Amino acid sequence: MKSFVSLLVISTAVAGAAPPSPQWTFTLKNQSSGIVVIESAIVSPTLALFFDRASDDPLQINGHSAWGALWNLDTEDVTALDVVTNSWCAGGAFLSNGTMANIGGDPRGYPGNPTIKPGNQAIRLFGPCLSPTGEGCTVFEDPNLRLLAERWYPSSIRIFDGSLLIVGGSHVNSVFYDIDPELSFEFFPRKEETVRPSAFLERSLPANLFPRVFALPDGKVFMVANNRSIIYDIETNTETPVPDIPNGIHVTVPTDGSAILLPLSPPDYTPEVLVCGGSQIDDRTQPANFTFQHPTSSQCSRITLTPEGIAKGWEVEHMIEGRIMLELVHIPNGQILISNGAQTGFAGIGGLGLSIDESNADQPALIPSIYTPDALLGQRISNEGMPSSGIARMYHSTITLTPQGNFLIAGSNPNNTTRVGPLDVKFPAEFRVQTLNPPYMSVQRPRILSMPERLRFGERVTVPVSLPGALNRSGAKVQVSLMDLGFSTHGFHMGARLVFMEASVARDGKSLTFVTPPNGRVYPPGPASVFLTVDDVSSEGAWVMMGSGSTPPTME
Repeated sequence: MKSFVSLLVISTAVAGAAPPSPQWTFTLKNQSSGIVVIESAIVSPTLALFFDRASDDPLQINGHSAWGALWNLDTEDVTALDVVTNSWCAGGAFLSNGTMANIGGDPRGYPGNPTIKPGNQAIRLFGPCLSPTGEGCTVFEDPNLRLLAERWYPSSIRIFDGSLLIVGGSHVNSVFYDIDPELSFEFFPRKEETVRPSAFLERSLPANLFPRVFALPDGKVFMVANNRSIIYDIETNTETPVPDIPNGIHVTVPTDGSAILLPLSPPDYTPEVLVCGGSQIDDRTQPANFTFQHPTSSQCSRITLTPEGIAKGWEVEHMIEGRIMLELVHIPNGQILISNGAQTGFAGIGGLGLSIDESNADQPALIPSIYTPDALLGQRISNEGMPSSGIARMYHSTITLTPQGNFLIAGSNPNNTTRVGPLDVKFPAEFRVQTLNPPYMSVQRPRILSMPERLRFGERVTVPVSLPGALNRSGAKVQVSLMDLGFSTHGFHMGARLVFMEASVARDGKSLTFVTPPNGRVYPPGPASVFLTVDDVSSEGAWVMMGSGSTPPTME
């Protein structure tokens, strides 16, 4: 009898318990990506653009392997794209008219594919694509439209006039260090007849590929390469040194850490940059002396890019684990997602004294973390309640926020083959696609019911919204973020940007009023997604054009 009463009490307690709160979850998609996704960007409310290197991917087009594809976010359909030039290790960013420009790439062809052309001076253009399914949309390439310099591993960002600043790169393939560097900047569309030499890129050798580059709200540009950093003034063509990353941590290829511009908030839009992961090495050491078990860094370094902040220098804290090839990505509420990467080794394929198969890294970092910028130092990073992805996302993997509000994760291939099927390597080519779903994906969410297609700078805008009852209350925390979803490759989200806008919800909860950024320096003119977040529950993103949508200026 006593046992029965105990069971009755237990079952009654369970029946009356509150339902578990929503958690972060991974979802494995049914559809294969078709190509190894080493570069990804969201190009419309329904489409992601993928690139691989020219390789032996299973997705086919015109009688050969495709190395470009569109992923339909709604249906998971994959559409092959015919890419002419080798897009391995290209940079990318959006122009002010909404076109995605994929910049530079591999100078080589690929065995067995006679159609491939060198990519290191190539400019590949996509969109804007108005078809929800991508029908009729393709990559445009003109052999006469070329970079001034040969660039493998370049970075690119959109600047205040809507054009792209292109930074660095290499003339040739290099296994580890940058052995034949392009130490210059140029613009697309072209503004000048010649490149702009950079003392910073020379000073940051030999590990300066894919510099981490950010457009600041005063129009200048902040750059990190190797363990060095500068502020570059485009208009005066001058470089101002900023303190080195502390403790000898190196954060660009082949010691890939990640970096991100933290959210900008009115009225001052004070810029801060966060740099996490990488490796502590002596970059005079030859790669033959390194192994795939070399320890990575858990260090996160943060700096405020004002005269006072620069004088104070970098503020240091630590992730849960060391990571290399990780990626930092904005969450609409202003937090930062830390995902992907490995806990030992280096980026790249082969060239070390000891690799695992051809992988220069091991011990995949499977559990994401969250960085909360406004928390106290030492309390900003947590992985409490975060799930394991179960899939290694190492060299050649990507992650990006989608307009739906979750994170699309694909790729990984630290070996020289993309054969489908069982391979005798620990980290084979990865064609599985996942989403990482924030807790708000499983609850009732705010909705932006309509949004103008174009927003002007310094404009007060009112739009209709719908709020679930639990969120429609006095005192709720309301955030409206204007976001560039960026271009993901090699542990860096080029162009990613989050600008908070002054905002309020009407007392009846049926309309939202917000004020757009004052100019194109705070948010460079171009495509954006607007998210409404109420008490950390985010809406889907409304796709808009910030500014006129006109083509950026060209050389006169």
